[in-house]
Amino acid sequence: MAVPGIVAHLDLDAFFAAVEQLENPELRTKPLIVGGDPHGRGVVATANYVARQFGIHSAMSAAEALRRCPHAVFVRPRHSLYREYSRHVWTTVRGVVPTVEQTGIDEGYLDVGEVAGDFLEARVVAEAVQTAVRAATSLTCSLGVAPCKVVAKVASDVRKPGGLVVVPAGSEARFLASFAVRRLPGVGPKAEERLRAAGVETVGALAALGDGELRRLLPGSVGAVLRDRANGIDPRGLELDTERISISVENTFERDIADRERLHDELRGMAAEVAEALQKRGQTARTVTAKLRYADFSIRSRSTSLEVGTDDPSTIADLACRLLDRGLRDRPGALRLVGVGVSGLAAYRQLALGGI
Repeated sequence: MAVPGIVAHLDLDAFFAAVEQLENPELRTKPLIVGGDPHGRGVVATANYVARQFGIHSAMSAAEALRRCPHAVFVRPRHSLYREYSRHVWTTVRGVVPTVEQTGIDEGYLDVGEVAGDFLEARVVAEAVQTAVRAATSLTCSLGVAPCKVVAKVASDVRKPGGLVVVPAGSEARFLASFAVRRLPGVGPKAEERLRAAGVETVGALAALGDGELRRLLPGSVGAVLRDRANGIDPRGLELDTERISISVENTFERDIADRERLHDELRGMAAEVAEALQKRGQTARTVTAKLRYADFSIRSRSTSLEVGTDDPSTIADLACRLLDRGLRDRPGALRLVGVGVSGLAAYRQLALGGI
């Protein structure tokens, strides 16, 4: 667990809708809803900011969204595409802040204290994260920077889209006080109902509750946790998964490249780096992936899996080149970036020698 002296919460703005707009720029000026069938029992996964002006939000029924905005454009979610963009975002983020707890496809916490000594430096780091994500993917993100997770989470939602809110140490409770109690992470619908019925409508009012009133309204340990959070007290560190499940190398070109041989040369060099990393770790990989990013920042990846894992650079390179060719057949064009990744990692296994 990392100690969160300065932690940021990063939230990609209207992520699914933003990706769809990158893939089809004509959607940018239209009310766009990503979700299920509006003529059935579908639900809104997300909506772009044009659609949100009609009061449309995540988890609303698609039928209600259609009623509020009859001219909205509905698209079905493409989760594999969103995962590709997400992987690229988090690779980019780790290039600025190495220690990250990814809590979802579009959000996570960053240990900014690892690279910034105070909150002024933390603001600069957070701005660098936003700039890097936008340069790498054309996506925008909002960040909240604070001494702890709960305050950072609330802060990241204040100035969407593309916002940055910094809450220095000592100002946490004051920052939270005026928000509706439902905005505090951990306060669900039932807790909100109990608190509001007792006249506790803001986070500040929850923070000021005495022990007796707190136990009456929120029995058990949850009440004390929520009151602490309302006061900006949150001892949770970043939860880090130390197991590496993939290895990848990628390169962004100064100028877009269309020459197939040069692209193959780039991939072969990356494959050698990936293979070296596998060999150093004593691992093999069963799945090889080639990543392609086009001039318009759209991303494609193609993968293939082997029956038996490999750490051989030639094998990885040959597969990556074939995958790139396949991707370019599906969508021709000059590339801004290519990458090679491997997954399905496993440790070497010693073969038992039987008698002859």
